[in-house]
Amino acid sequence: MTSPNHVDPAGNSHHASEGIANAAERRWAIIVVLIIGSLVAMMVFTGVHWASMPPSRVETVDVKTLHLKGEFVENNLGTMIEKDGRVVVRLIAQQYSFAPQCIVVPAGVSVTFRGTSTDAIHGFVVGRTNANTMLIPGFVSTFTTSFPKTGEQLMPCHEYCGTGHEAMWARVQVIPPDEFFAKAKAAERLSCVQR
Repeated sequence: MTSPNHVDPAGNSHHASEGIANAAERRWAIIVVLIIGSLVAMMVFTGVHWASMPPSRVETVDVKTLHLKGEFVENNLGTMIEKDGRVVVRLIAQQYSFAPQCIVVPAGVSVTFRGTSTDAIHGFVVGRTNANTMLIPGFVSTFTTSFPKTGEQLMPCHEYCGTGHEAMWARVQVIPPDEFFAKAKAAERLSCVQR
């Protein structure tokens, strides 16, 4: 048994080694606490900042008049070519369906999705693509993507929205661009029924 101040043959004190180890542990503990404190402070600042000053590009919509006026009336839903040449899909989510139930888009062309919800938080992902968003009542979700391959993709709701959630899905038909634009000339908006 050695005493706490035992000196080894090299002349080093075990007590001094223990003091160095404790000091190193304290330094690392302080660094870890500072990192965690910084992360918590950033989260609090960001939360307060976004709550008091929402992003300027957030669009709102009145869910009470959604079907009666504005861009989300029934005859404006689906895929359309805007006057500036952009391909835009407008859709609404509601328990437990999407309107329209089937969307037609051109392959290899940028498509802008604009959607909202009437009743609860919904969301969707289109097949194995990067098209993925949440639809929140009162807000318009917007993103732009393109679909490289033709074919049909499923578009399920990926936010739990109630007991009928598992049956809430739609379809996205990706067709060749020449076929899409030929059909777009003949119709104001495209749907799968026209195919």
